[in-house]
Amino acid sequence: MHAQHPVNQFGRAGREPPVVSAIRAQTLTAWGNSSSASSLLLEPGSRAALEQALDDARRTRQRGGVIARGYGRSYGDQCLNDHGTVISTTRLTSIHSFDASSGVMCCDAGVSFAQVMRHCLPLGWIPAVCPGTAVVSMGGAIANDVHGKNQRHAGTFTDQVDWFDLLLPDGDIQRVTRDNNSELFAATVGGIGLTGIILAVQFRLRRVKSNALRLTESRVQNLDAFLEQLPAASETNEFAVGWIDGLKDGKELGRGILEVASFIERDISAPPQRTINWPIQLPPFVLNRYSVGAFNAAYFHRIPPVARTRSIHVDKFLYPLDAIHNWNRLYGKPGVYQFQCGLPLGEARAGLMSVMQEVTRCQSASFLAVIKYMGRLGAGMLSFPLPGFSLALDFPRRPDTFALMKRLHEIVLRHQGRVYLAKDACISAEDFAGMYPRHEEFKRVLRRIDPNEMMQSDMSRRLGIHAQFPEQRFDD
Repeated sequence: MHAQHPVNQFGRAGREPPVVSAIRAQTLTAWGNSSSASSLLLEPGSRAALEQALDDARRTRQRGGVIARGYGRSYGDQCLNDHGTVISTTRLTSIHSFDASSGVMCCDAGVSFAQVMRHCLPLGWIPAVCPGTAVVSMGGAIANDVHGKNQRHAGTFTDQVDWFDLLLPDGDIQRVTRDNNSELFAATVGGIGLTGIILAVQFRLRRVKSNALRLTESRVQNLDAFLEQLPAASETNEFAVGWIDGLKDGKELGRGILEVASFIERDISAPPQRTINWPIQLPPFVLNRYSVGAFNAAYFHRIPPVARTRSIHVDKFLYPLDAIHNWNRLYGKPGVYQFQCGLPLGEARAGLMSVMQEVTRCQSASFLAVIKYMGRLGAGMLSFPLPGFSLALDFPRRPDTFALMKRLHEIVLRHQGRVYLAKDACISAEDFAGMYPRHEEFKRVLRRIDPNEMMQSDMSRRLGIHAQFPEQRFDD
């Protein structure tokens, strides 16, 4: 029998972190810096302390209830809870076991993708599904049912999950699988943290030949070309993603770079462990259509007309923005809204054309957009992925940005699509109901397991899952 590799954040098996729960009231923000909330932040240092923290919050009954928070990389308000309690899982980072023969890992929910990569890549394994940043917890990956650049082949992160331990709002702990509690499983997957607090997870990693990919980058002249090329590229390569110039119009509407990659047989030297720390919030005027247009043009023309192929370390390909620490400061103090929509195949061209035309008409200063081909539905009631295309765009938060987001949401609804809740800070309760047909089923599960509405967030109140406070207004 192959030996397992039990480790924890201290690097040794069997040494538990102390039972400590730091308590402090503070203003929290999410990654977009466009939303903030004043909350009581609890940072338990053990599973027992986390259970006690939820029990204490349940007894004190603050009106905002409780929400769990990982590393705060969601863009909007799902990990914020104004006037309520936020319980951080980032001190719960033990890898309890990893079987290097089967690729099965059992770990705390606070373990990040970066931690898994450091431990498992030298052994020839990586997570089968990786989001766009490694600074995401396993609990957050389930709560958002995250996907990656290989969604066509691998589905979502939760497709690799065998079970998770869930601390329910009443204090009970259940080991949840697809079979033993399919309804609770489907509500928790993509359920933005509202069914309880994920404590631990067992999931299956993917064996890889090396630490490197063969990456081919080629110019794509417009959106129609992307829609034609991406499905075939996703079929024949392990990873496929498009980077779009969000400011071009006319015949070049949606032009960009297609990136396809597959693992090669041998390792390459790992890149130096360096990150650039972006030190300041940029003044809002720096990001305008001229500066962003110049950047996008340079990014497009760095690829020769005949394409280019090179070997690249898997970390650098999967997590390119992690090389710039605090890169969200580039958008300035007002923050950024990210719009990410999914549109079904039959509606994708018309919907994406309308989105891009609206963006270019407004000349909103969006850096390169990201387009992906998706092949599978997510497993959760509120999962984002659907068979079709996904498009993500960043917009600096300005007085007119919220109105632009509303117009984009109307386009998505008109074309039977949805907005990714992990990135959202703007959609209304009415739009949410139109985009997620299983929302009533989700609410029924919450009423059953959480009749006292213990688990809440600013997002859950904005989406109409829970009642808003009288003074809360979710608009710009």
